[in-house]
Amino acid sequence: MPEHPKEEKTFVLIKPDGVRKGLIGEIIKRIEQRDLKIIALQMFQPTREEMDDHYPKEEAWIRRLGQKTLATYEKYGFDAKEELGTADDLEIGTMVRGWLINFMTSAPLVKMAVQGIHAVDMVRKIAGPTMPYLADMGTIRGDFSADSPLLANKEKRAVMNLVHASETPEEAAHELQQWFHDAAIYKYRRFGIDE
Repeated sequence: MPEHPKEEKTFVLIKPDGVRKGLIGEIIKRIEQRDLKIIALQMFQPTREEMDDHYPKEEAWIRRLGQKTLATYEKYGFDAKEELGTADDLEIGTMVRGWLINFMTSAPLVKMAVQGIHAVDMVRKIAGPTMPYLADMGTIRGDFSADSPLLANKEKRAVMNLVHASETPEEAAHELQQWFHDAAIYKYRRFGIDE
């Protein structure tokens, strides 16, 4: 039986750049202003193993990451092979996945479980598109980041986009289980939402 619409849950991570820029409170505020409820919250320092488990290891996903990187180089007229030493999508995807893990273990993160009507879609809307340079003003990424894949690739690092938010309810369920498997997720009535 499906959950009540008010009980949809999603997973949010405030990434190292969001923590280092002092945006924890601002990000929580924006989520709560949209009548979403924080039902679990914790700052923590992830291990490399935890981040390795967070990102998909399937070859198809890694190749897609490499293909996106190659497309960025081509779009802006740069030679991936010259800069990265290869033009193989699997090798490049593996390299980029490594940059992601390095970035995500570079400082503490804040993990949240968020609940509410269309929680998955609402949080993604609040965050804005994955690439900050494409995000509209008024979104977290549009207001607080201007990073791009071109700059990240040139600097051999992950795109700094402040937050991670689950893309689908299925991904949210998986990520909530992974990151809050033994932690408390709270049930409470929030004024104005649950009444």
